[in-house]
Amino acid sequence: MVGAFDAGELKGLHGIVVARHGKLVFEHYFPGTDEIWGTGRGVVAFNAAELHDLRSVTKSLVGLLYGIALEDGLVPAPESTLLDAFPDYADLAGDPARRKLTIAHVLSMTMGADWDESSIPYSDPRNSEIAMERAPDRYRFILERPILKPPGESWNYSGGATALLGHLIAKGSGGTLNDFAKAKLFGPLGITETAWIKGFDGRESAASGLRMRPRDLTRIGQLVLDQGSHGGRSIVSTAWLKASFTRRARIEDGFDYGYQWYLGQLSSGAGTIVAIGNGGQRMTIVPALGLVAVVTAGNYNRPDGWKLPVKLLTEYVLAGLVQR
Repeated sequence: MVGAFDAGELKGLHGIVVARHGKLVFEHYFPGTDEIWGTGRGVVAFNAAELHDLRSVTKSLVGLLYGIALEDGLVPAPESTLLDAFPDYADLAGDPARRKLTIAHVLSMTMGADWDESSIPYSDPRNSEIAMERAPDRYRFILERPILKPPGESWNYSGGATALLGHLIAKGSGGTLNDFAKAKLFGPLGITETAWIKGFDGRESAASGLRMRPRDLTRIGQLVLDQGSHGGRSIVSTAWLKASFTRRARIEDGFDYGYQWYLGQLSSGAGTIVAIGNGGQRMTIVPALGLVAVVTAGNYNRPDGWKLPVKLLTEYVLAGLVQR
């Protein structure tokens, strides 16, 4: 792999960490140009201690946090009506289609709302997530989007959906999203160094703002493999994990979607649980193999950014398992 990087075959790769059956089996870091939430930081000599943008991998972790908050009785259940959880925006309930929205539609990104993060680049203020970040009230901006399709009918990628979840967690816990994450997820796993970038309104970006060490992200993956338990303590309920990894929508790219997680399949037929972020950030969990593979990279805003982590998984990680 190092030779391939030196030969220019793995452009943009910053780090790869692989764990199997709870043990770290491979870890390597590479120097490269990086950003912190869009702000350039030049060439960074990455190592095990360096935090890295997770970008939209953040969404999957927020999905876990929602389940933890639900178990504590702090947030509405998936079947709850969305607008009931946002009483400050009761004026939006005049739309019959909007009144049909539930928390489950938010968790599964099947709200049917007018939202475009796919065809408009993040460098364009018309991109829905960028417009949300610049709106005077991000939650009104999300909730007032026209409903174009019946809720639950089809999947549409939406950072706005995750922002709503983050708000409900913070509101229910009485603190910030980051405080809740540290107390209920990161702390219990021994994760001590993280950063959560805040938007223009001073709130953590639930959709893409988390920064973490790749090695620590594998701890999250291992938690999933261990059915939500760590050190004999239940952190995320098995019921929530089952709900999260149940197919809620079909995606054209060969994935299904659960509650903030992508669900895929290897060529062998083994199921995968995947968190994906802009630039090549990816965590792939393969329960049948006891495998967690984390990739960080700097190929931000490139439409082919997904190819690097897929190449690493198929040509190096999985191929390495076959050779053993």
